[in-house]
Amino acid sequence: MGDATMWWVLAGVLVALELLTGTFYLLMLGLGAVAGALVAMSGIGLNTQLVTAAIVGGLGAVLLGQWRKRQTTTPQEAQDQHLDLGATVQVDAWDAQGTAQVKHRGAAWTAVLAPGQIAEPGVYRIQAMAGNRLVLEKI
Repeated sequence: MGDATMWWVLAGVLVALELLTGTFYLLMLGLGAVAGALVAMSGIGLNTQLVTAAIVGGLGAVLLGQWRKRQTTTPQEAQDQHLDLGATVQVDAWDAQGTAQVKHRGAAWTAVLAPGQIAEPGVYRIQAMAGNRLVLEKI
């Protein structure tokens, strides 16, 4: 089996793994393998193929990482993404662990208090979401 074929197989495996994991980093490494395959098809030696694949794949992964770091969300964007923020819920009772079960949008949610809040029954505003828990502040 020729070098180009091995690179194409590697690219296919990396893209398939990327589809299973959902990370774009493996896709960048797959692009590096495609670059290695193209260099192999042009008849250049194995060392150049390896260097080209490493540079293209590595550079793609680094650039993707930097792009993802720049994708920060403002409070307004967070509000737009989580329509639950700012909604109100009724808390009937808090348990000993500082959590409560509340109804919101027809479903039962586990709620926790925002820092500095006192656990007492009443109407609360959803301040944030911590995983699948609502973080509440007293109104």
